[in-house]
Amino acid sequence: MNDDDMLQLAELDSDSRMPAPDGKAPQNAKELEAVYEIPVQVSAVLGKATMQVSQLLKLGRGAVVELDRKVGEAIDIYVNNRLVARGEVVVVDDRLGVTMTEIVKSERS
Repeated sequence: MNDDDMLQLAELDSDSRMPAPDGKAPQNAKELEAVYEIPVQVSAVLGKATMQVSQLLKLGRGAVVELDRKVGEAIDIYVNNRLVARGEVVVVDDRLGVTMTEIVKSERS
C-alpha cells in the first residue's frame, strides 16, 4: 500500500478516530499501520426473509424467495457483523460488487 492509498485522518471527523493506548488519537495514517493487515469480514445484505423450516425444505431449484427489500432500494453493508454503510449493487468485469452510497453513523455506548 502506498501513501496515496492510505487513509487520511484529517478527512475523518473527530468521533471516528481510534484512541491510541496512551489515550491520544492517531495524528496520521502512519500511526495506524499496525491495523492495516487485520482481516475483516465484509457482507452485503440484499434483503431478508423469514420462513418456517418446513417451507425451507420445500424449496427446489428455481424457487423464488421474496426478500423484504424493493428493487432499487439500498442494501446494507456490514463489517464484522456491524452495519457500517448502505450501498448499491454494481457489476464489475462480470462480477457483482457493491458501491457505498451512505456511511451509517454508529451509536457509541
